[in-house]
Amino acid sequence: MNHLDEFYIDGAWVEPLKATRFQLTDPATEMAGVNIALGGVEDVDRAVSAARRAFPAFSQTSVADRIRLLERIVESFRAREDDIMAAVTQEMGAPISMRAHVGAGLEGFQQALATLKDFPFETRLGDTIIRREAIGVCGLITPWNWPVQLVANKLGSSLAAGCTIVLKPSEYSTLSALVLAEVLDTAGVPKGVFNLVNGDGPTVGHAISAHPDIDVVSFTGSTRAGVLVAEAAAPTVKRVCQELGGKSANIILPYADLDAAARWNVARGFSNCGQSCHAPTRVLVHEEQQEQLLAVMREEAGKVKAGDPNDPATTMGPVVNRSQYERIQQFIQSAMDEGARLACGGLGRPAGLDRGYFVQPTVFADVTPDMVVAREEIFGPVLSVMTYSSLEQAIEIANATSYGLGAYVFSSDRETALTVGRRLRAGRVFCNGAPPRPDAPMGGYKRSGNGREMGTFGLEEYLEVKAMFGYLDAPSG
Repeated sequence: MNHLDEFYIDGAWVEPLKATRFQLTDPATEMAGVNIALGGVEDVDRAVSAARRAFPAFSQTSVADRIRLLERIVESFRAREDDIMAAVTQEMGAPISMRAHVGAGLEGFQQALATLKDFPFETRLGDTIIRREAIGVCGLITPWNWPVQLVANKLGSSLAAGCTIVLKPSEYSTLSALVLAEVLDTAGVPKGVFNLVNGDGPTVGHAISAHPDIDVVSFTGSTRAGVLVAEAAAPTVKRVCQELGGKSANIILPYADLDAAARWNVARGFSNCGQSCHAPTRVLVHEEQQEQLLAVMREEAGKVKAGDPNDPATTMGPVVNRSQYERIQQFIQSAMDEGARLACGGLGRPAGLDRGYFVQPTVFADVTPDMVVAREEIFGPVLSVMTYSSLEQAIEIANATSYGLGAYVFSSDRETALTVGRRLRAGRVFCNGAPPRPDAPMGGYKRSGNGREMGTFGLEEYLEVKAMFGYLDAPSG
């Protein structure tokens, strides 16, 4: 791996001005991995200065120029897909079979390109011009769980808008970020337009959030960290867009295809080892159908193959680090202590694994809304089955959370599913396991964040709106 001791600033690979060392641990073996350099406030200042210098010229580039730039980025990304996937496997233990990591990243850049081609930066409102312009220097702070997709979504939209960028990935996902920086360098991103500073949240993340020369901060991560970002950004009155935590419910209505719903919920809930804000971790089923649902969920959970992420047969790798592993174990123990019934899985590693941060695919039954496992985001392969007696109760339970990122409905009746979907307080609602669209907005209600990513909504987060009067003739009549 190249550039472990360097950052990408002002179009070049440079050594940090003030570095500390951070050692990654292989989550599959618990063995010491590579050492990387983490930066400080001075490195952020240098990167922001480069981005500020580059902004006047880049913000005035034509749409055609930015289209060509994104096309080169897509081409460069495709040439490095295997390297990017290898980095994700090394840093967070995602199985090499889980190509969704690179696929979603590529899709992020492709969607930004498609959105840019059709986006109207100037429109007319009577005799007034409504103009959308690049907001300025963007501070992008991304997590480790989807390290390629989330960086690509933010980078694609901000570049399409004509903004310049300072990126801070999680310290646990620096390897894939370094490869992405190489991708952008090969694509010929102009000097100073893209800058990468590796570091931790309290130092580099805070410096980006508070910096007076950064115009917008786009943050994806926990709700707790999102509050700190917003507090640091407030004195400079900069825009803050955030995608935060989730505790998504999947309401399985009576007469739905119960087997299909169970299979889908296990596949989606355990994907990426459950490390997804949108994971359907609360499974709501009619009280008369719980046991039938659990039988299928147990069977599907038994098909999950946890193990070496470099083995193509592996379907679930470890969680990202020891802290995350221990946190999940505490949640499992709390559910047992509070009286939830363990349907499968439980404490400790899966059978046959004596090291690594592997978690058993776990399903709890008889979970009630007041239990910790039903209220808190776990970020691991743990699902809670909850029962309801009426449709009104199901909707009430689904909405009774401080989060509102995603929700799911399974039903044989589309009209009933639509009625339920309209009443769910979530930014995205999926019916019968439908896949998402990359041009549809992604974001949450309540403490799941503010702002949106992807497509037109994602692009507009990086734009200011200007009204220009007196530049057009008044409409006749």
